[in-house]
Amino acid sequence: MKIAQWLSLRKEIFRRVVLGSTLSFLFVVLFMVASAPRSFPTGIIVTIPEGASVAEIARLFKEKSIISSSLMFEATVRAFSNEKGMLAGDYYFEKPISVIDITKKLQTGDYGLRMLKITIYEGSTIEDMADVFANQLPEFNKEHFLELTKGKEGYLFPDTYYLLQNAKEEKVVDLLSKTFDTQIATLQNDIERSGHTLPEIVTMASIIEKEASREKDRSLISGVLWKRIDIGMPLQVDAAFLYINGKSTYDLTMEDLGFDSPYNTYKFKGLPPGPICNPGLSSLKAALAPKTSKYLYYLADRRGNTYYGKTFEEHKRNKRLYLNLN
Repeated sequence: MKIAQWLSLRKEIFRRVVLGSTLSFLFVVLFMVASAPRSFPTGIIVTIPEGASVAEIARLFKEKSIISSSLMFEATVRAFSNEKGMLAGDYYFEKPISVIDITKKLQTGDYGLRMLKITIYEGSTIEDMADVFANQLPEFNKEHFLELTKGKEGYLFPDTYYLLQNAKEEKVVDLLSKTFDTQIATLQNDIERSGHTLPEIVTMASIIEKEASREKDRSLISGVLWKRIDIGMPLQVDAAFLYINGKSTYDLTMEDLGFDSPYNTYKFKGLPPGPICNPGLSSLKAALAPKTSKYLYYLADRRGNTYYGKTFEEHKRNKRLYLNLN
């Protein structure tokens, strides 16, 4: 082989190697730009701070596994957009997307946040509420919510709420509290006429909420409970034990009835020191409008039917008939 031919062949080989390497490099770059990392998290909200640089955003996304290469992200931003075009805010990533699509989201302010419909049922405790919000709001901090709501049992209104996915604990507590204030304002005249304080009404309503599974029984049970207080009889409500130790009527033992807690209405007369749940409007109204009757006792079976008795003997008879309890 002549030297000229050998040099020409060498150049061709070199050209092909360079071309192959370049194509391989471009393929890798294209793959990284057009696809999402395998570790891409789903259902995550990432906050881009106001004034953050492309490099800072890249580091944040890399830490969150949104991108696989900070350098590649920066290069893509500069190729398809510019640093000043990145809009700050909370971005929701429902599913993995490419670097190019991420760049478009930040450039157009496509935050991806949806409004969520969240229902808090009557009789929910603060702990119950914390679980519901934590399960549906991606960035919700249950522990922080519980800290913010200390001493607010009974005063957070159960209702259906519409919240953005990035709703924080402060926003949720404020909404629950303001809704309670709005609802209680409609009952203000009745509260003043009742002769009871707001805490007394809310506490009684919370007991009624747990004791009466059907609305038609609430005013009647309210009358029974207020009557017991008037005559100096302990309230003796089993629902309080759900708050104390999580036990229902069918799980209680004689030892439980002697449990040393101010919420134990078998051991201590009068209302407990505070609400045992967050009552709805119906139970609040029932606490304010007790129905007068001859009854002093009541019980409910497993299907929610309530049976009343005027004497303790009638009550024991109802227990044998409907609860199979002696």
